[in-house]
Amino acid sequence: MSSRGGSGGRWRMRQDKDPYVDAAARQGFRSRAVFKLEQIQAKERILKRGMTCVDLGASPGSWSQFAARVVGARGGVLALDLLPMDPIPGVRFIRGDFSKPETVAELRALLGDRQADLVMSDMAPNMSGNRAVDQPRSMALAEEALEFAEQVLGPGGSFLVKLFQGAGFDGFAHSVKGRFGTVRLVKPRASRPQSREIYLLARDYRM
Repeated sequence: MSSRGGSGGRWRMRQDKDPYVDAAARQGFRSRAVFKLEQIQAKERILKRGMTCVDLGASPGSWSQFAARVVGARGGVLALDLLPMDPIPGVRFIRGDFSKPETVAELRALLGDRQADLVMSDMAPNMSGNRAVDQPRSMALAEEALEFAEQVLGPGGSFLVKLFQGAGFDGFAHSVKGRFGTVRLVKPRASRPQSREIYLLARDYRM
């Protein structure tokens, strides 16, 4: 119990001192994570007006909020999560497991005759604090996100996924390189310096 309380106390102190937490609240975003996507967008321009974007593990919704503002009324954002998410203008939400065929079918029905231009994932597993357990879980989640992306991306589409550096990282990056034209790693400033998280951005999907 004391260990959990100490961890929770450290998390609260870190949040209180985090300028991105305050900035997200001031700007009406649901979490500080929005600034990771904003910084990736500023550098890579992965979101464009009129595009169709799928946000995996979207709740509470800050990435979807930002994406909807960029793609505009002519575009669309489809968000998926096991957890509930409050409505966001311009975003259609599916509550379900993206790795299940029925969830993919529901998403395809919403897409209609379109294909996704971008699949993005800021997902991470529930962390135990044991790297030997957490790293395989995070890589398995990334593999599932990649498998999903291959089902819904159109030719030339892009895939953005959060990874944690460690076992399985290099093998995953290598497998993505065989399916996309270009692959690069991005570390936005809003990612905490001590975190092992990094984002893999793959472009020009080869059907």
